[in-house]
Amino acid sequence: MENYAKRSDMELLQLLQNGDRLAYAEIFERYKFILHHHALKKLPYREEVQDIIQEVFTTLWTKRESIQIHTNLSGYLYTSLKHSILDHFSRQKVRAKYVESMKSFSAHEQVQLLPDHLIREKQLSAVIEAEINALPEKMRMVFELSRKTHLSHREIAEQLGISEKTVNRQVSNALKILRSRLGLLTYLIFLIKH
Repeated sequence: MENYAKRSDMELLQLLQNGDRLAYAEIFERYKFILHHHALKKLPYREEVQDIIQEVFTTLWTKRESIQIHTNLSGYLYTSLKHSILDHFSRQKVRAKYVESMKSFSAHEQVQLLPDHLIREKQLSAVIEAEINALPEKMRMVFELSRKTHLSHREIAEQLGISEKTVNRQVSNALKILRSRLGLLTYLIFLIKH
């Protein structure tokens, strides 16, 4: 069996772009601890760090065919990690704003007139909407055209001037991201409603 540990980063990247899972596994093993250590300097909770590292490597795999690295693999991974951490902080701000708005909303008298299930439904809808808004802009646009305006993937591709394959990939990636961020139960409720 070939020893991938002896391969250079650029060789591994080329193999990865061709779908080589062993090259992907070697990249993961080579960089997971370094990225984990670096992320811990920015985030205090190991669970958050593990989620972000998983997100970085998941993105590396899902975008492997289109990745264009102009410097080196480690630089690309550090940049991806930085963006993922910034996205994490952005999502935290969105959640904090949501919590504040719910506090002021619950202080209002009308809340007492609404049944519990309607309040929970509004809260759940707000959380889902916040996570959709936190998606990367192009992915969010494709996803909203698919889920909210119910356009077919072909119609979205024509409207945005992109390939149908790109639309499929963007919708698929959006669903994966939402599932990881919302948790399984909330994600299933979202799928049922949309």
